[in-house]
Amino acid sequence: MITATNPPRFLIIQTAFIGDVILATAMLEQLHEAYPTAVLDLLVRKGNEGLLANHPFLNEVLVWNKKGAGGPFAKYKNLWKLLGIIRSRQYTAVFNLQRYATTGMLTVFSNAEMTIGFDKNPLSRFYTHQVEHRFEPGVHEVDRNAGLLRALGVRGGFVRRPKLYPSQADYQAVKPYQHPPYICIAPMSVWFTKQYPVERWTELIQSLPETITVYLLGAPTDASACEAIRSQTEPRKNVVSLAGKLSLLQSAALQQQAVMNYVNDSAPLHLCSAMNAPTTAIFCSTVPEFGYGPLADVSRVVQTPEELDCKPCNLHGRSRCPLGHFACAWGIRLDDLSTLSI
Repeated sequence: MITATNPPRFLIIQTAFIGDVILATAMLEQLHEAYPTAVLDLLVRKGNEGLLANHPFLNEVLVWNKKGAGGPFAKYKNLWKLLGIIRSRQYTAVFNLQRYATTGMLTVFSNAEMTIGFDKNPLSRFYTHQVEHRFEPGVHEVDRNAGLLRALGVRGGFVRRPKLYPSQADYQAVKPYQHPPYICIAPMSVWFTKQYPVERWTELIQSLPETITVYLLGAPTDASACEAIRSQTEPRKNVVSLAGKLSLLQSAALQQQAVMNYVNDSAPLHLCSAMNAPTTAIFCSTVPEFGYGPLADVSRVVQTPEELDCKPCNLHGRSRCPLGHFACAWGIRLDDLSTLSI
């Protein structure tokens, strides 16, 4: 346990994708619970910093620009600059949630009193504290991350859910859409084998009562796919594509008041967890046992009832079904999705 007179200063490193950053916010809640006066910083990749706007416990968001001008070496040039900033902060502890050598280097050379991370990082042998990283049933990613806090002597009492803080402006931006009852559907994912098929999304929407408004959510790159789903549900009028029109925090604010949110195993699922929004999480090629299932009070997981030797095909999903049949998605029954109590 840290007993220093001055408030401790902690850095959490999570430079992976949107969903990973959302789940990492649980550690902010946990550290604040254990050390209410601590100074908390979080390092993310450029593009994800908007998720953390308005966070009441965050002192500073550090940003690693992995792409910037300067060609392929820009990533490492920016990493070197970032290391200088981190060293100047003189952190009490640095928590590295990732398993890549680049973030391992930042951790090892951070000049922090304690360096804590998972043993799967190739540089973890140089940390002051290594924690075993493993996938096992019943252990969520937020639980795995919370295990790093035991190096500080903190045990139990953890807030288990991540949390985001949309601003009043975010809530005002989505207020015109909040005419109950409505549901939100986030139909896309970076990985094809995590996506419930477009044809099935269309069938789901057509099966819903006409009184329910449907909002399709996604990034600007999802706009064409969402528009295709919307057009296929015509002549139904109350299906609206908002893909590319809302920020992540605005999407989270809209999801919070929905009667249900239908999501893949992807970032919108974790937005729901952070907002404690009702969730139906569809797992195609992956499984919730990896530790990325929903955490909202009202939530459920839907998968194919068929036992498939090929499921899960890997941890993250694939660009196509390796066997060509995509049975993990097509085998999910519409009846398991369309049950709503309105």
